[in-house]
Amino acid sequence: MAIFTFRLITVILVSYTVSSAIIESINDGVECLYDGGSPLVSKGASFELGFFSPGSSNNKNRYLGIWYKNIPVRTVVWVANRCSPIKDSSGLLKINKSNGNLMLLGVNKSVVWSTSLLKQTQQTKLHLLDNGDLVLRDEISNTILWRSFDYPSDTLLPEMKLGWDLRTVLNRHLSAWKNFEDPCPGDFTFGIELNQKLHNFPEFCMRKGFAKFYRSGPWNGIGTSGAPELKLNSLFYYNFVLTDDEVYYVYGMKNKSAISRIVINQTTLVRERLIWIEEKQTWKRYLSVPRDDCDNYGVCGVNGNCVIGDNPICHCLKGFKPKFQEKWNEMDWSDGCMRNVPLNCKDRNRDGFLKISGVKLPDTSDSWWNKQMNLKDCKGRCLNNCSCMAYSNSDIRGEGSGCVIWFGDLIDIRQFSSGGQGQDLHIRMPHSELSTIPPNLFHLLFCLWLH
Repeated sequence: MAIFTFRLITVILVSYTVSSAIIESINDGVECLYDGGSPLVSKGASFELGFFSPGSSNNKNRYLGIWYKNIPVRTVVWVANRCSPIKDSSGLLKINKSNGNLMLLGVNKSVVWSTSLLKQTQQTKLHLLDNGDLVLRDEISNTILWRSFDYPSDTLLPEMKLGWDLRTVLNRHLSAWKNFEDPCPGDFTFGIELNQKLHNFPEFCMRKGFAKFYRSGPWNGIGTSGAPELKLNSLFYYNFVLTDDEVYYVYGMKNKSAISRIVINQTTLVRERLIWIEEKQTWKRYLSVPRDDCDNYGVCGVNGNCVIGDNPICHCLKGFKPKFQEKWNEMDWSDGCMRNVPLNCKDRNRDGFLKISGVKLPDTSDSWWNKQMNLKDCKGRCLNNCSCMAYSNSDIRGEGSGCVIWFGDLIDIRQFSSGGQGQDLHIRMPHSELSTIPPNLFHLLFCLWLH
C-alpha cells in the first residue's frame, strides 16, 4: 500500500511539473499550446501567450491572446481570434506540419484562426519575443515568416510599426475592441492615411466608421503640428520612416525598464498613452486625445480656424467670411467660410500669400508633397497651379525643408497660443486682401523720395 501511494504521488508530481513548465517555443507538429495548459512565455518573462476570457466571470468565450506576464491586472495587448471566440475550453494552438502555418483549433478540432504564409515551409518554430511580438520563424533560413506586430489589435507597443508596407500593401493600424468583453473590432480606428496615386502627404488620423474623428497632422521631422507634446522628451523617442517602400511611425522607451502602451477605446472614443506605475500597481494616463473641442475634426468647417481660448472658438481665416452668417452667429460652423474676394488665376501676379504661424496644418487628403524642394520653389509651384490654395515646409528641422501644397478648401486648422507650437502655413490670397505696401517697403520708398 505504501509503495502504491508513493507511485501515485510521483505520477501526480511529474504530471504537475509537465503541465506547469514554462514553454518558450512551439515546433511544427511536435508541441502545442492548449487551453488550461502552460502559456507560451517570452525569454525574459515580459509577455505570455495563452487563453483567456475577457471582462466579467460570466463571459465563457475563450480567446488566444498576449498579455504582460508581470503585471497583476491582466492587460491584453493582442488577440488572435478577435471575432471567432471558442465556446469552451477545447482551444489548441499548433503548427501545421505540412505547410508551416500557425493554427488555432476549437470545438471538434475546427480551425478557428490561422496564418496564411505566402511561402510554405516544413520547419517552422513559434517564439514570443520580449517586446510582445509573436513570430513564426523558418528554422532553416532563420527568417521571420509571420509576426503579430503586423496585425495589431487595439494596442501599439514600443518597437511596433504603425503604418504601411507599400510593397505588400500591408496597413498596420489599430482597431478598438467593441467593448470590454468583446475584442472583435469596433468602428473606431487609428492609423496613417495616404494615397499613393495622388502622392498626398501622409498623416495620422482616427476615424469613427468612415468619418474622420481626430487628426494630429502630418509628421514634420520632430513631431506633428497638431500634437506638440510628441516632441522629444525624457521618456520616449520617436521615428517616422517615409520611403518608397514603407511609411510608418514607431516609438521606444529611453528607459528600457519602463512599460508603456498606446491604446484606443471604443467606449470613450479616445486614444491614450499609458505608463505602468510599479509602486502604485496601476496604469497612469500620460496623454489622451482628443483633448478639447478644437481637436474634433473640422469643427470650424472649411477655411475656419479653431482657437481654444476664444469664445466662440471658431473664426474664419483672414481673407474669408462665413458662408452663412446667420448660422455662424448661432455657433453652427459646419458650413465653414468662403473668400471675401475670389482668386484671379488668369494673372498669377495678382495673387500673393498670407503667412499664419503656430497652426496645425490642414487635412492633407488633397495635397502634394516633395521632400527635396525648398520653400521658395514650393511657393512658385503653388503659384503656378490655379488649384493650389496653400503651401508649407514638410520638415521644420533646422531652417526647414521639403514642400507640401494644398488644393481646394482648407479644413481642420487650429491655432496654438503658446510659442513654438504648430507650423507656418502660407495661404494664397488676392493682393487686395494683403497689405498693399509692407511697412519695410514703404520706408524704403519714402527714403528714396527724400533723396
